[in-house]
Amino acid sequence: MMLDYKKTEKELYLPKTTPSVINVPPMTFITVDGRGDPNTSAEYAAAVELLYGLSYAIKMSNKSILEYVIPPLEGFWSLDDDFRGGGAAISDKSKFIWTMMIRQPDFVTEEIFEAAKAALAKKKPHLDTSKAKLETIDEGLCVQIMHIGSYDDEPATIVALDNYAIQNGYALDFS
Repeated sequence: MMLDYKKTEKELYLPKTTPSVINVPPMTFITVDGRGDPNTSAEYAAAVELLYGLSYAIKMSNKSILEYVIPPLEGFWSLDDDFRGGGAAISDKSKFIWTMMIRQPDFVTEEIFEAAKAALAKKKPHLDTSKAKLETIDEGLCVQIMHIGSYDDEPATIVALDNYAIQNGYALDFS
């Protein structure tokens, strides 16, 4: 049987279209940090190529001890410090600071990750593998929603998340 987190952990990967509270457990990710508009940034495109390249290098390596589906691309988004609290519109994507990431199965160790970086560097020398990190991220209690539609319509979804959290007695904490 092939592991597919979208099927085994639906509460994490297939959220409802209305806000809900979820406790996100610690998980291991390959991450890449960057800045700028994901629609036009060469740095963003390189980060995504790097994440998928490393994820497939691990999956296809002889160190892979299970069959699994590469999980979906995920990300954390914020704005430049100069624009936080200053009324900057989320639609000004040039001000984005992002961490893009792909979850890894539990068997992925630092040794396996470094071997994948070495293999990918040989196959795709134009990618800067030093930008990738293997991290355990513990998000904990979160409010989530499935946004359907244009990225330009996301501000309304974020307002709905914030309102839901506040109306249900939760504090907004983006640390």
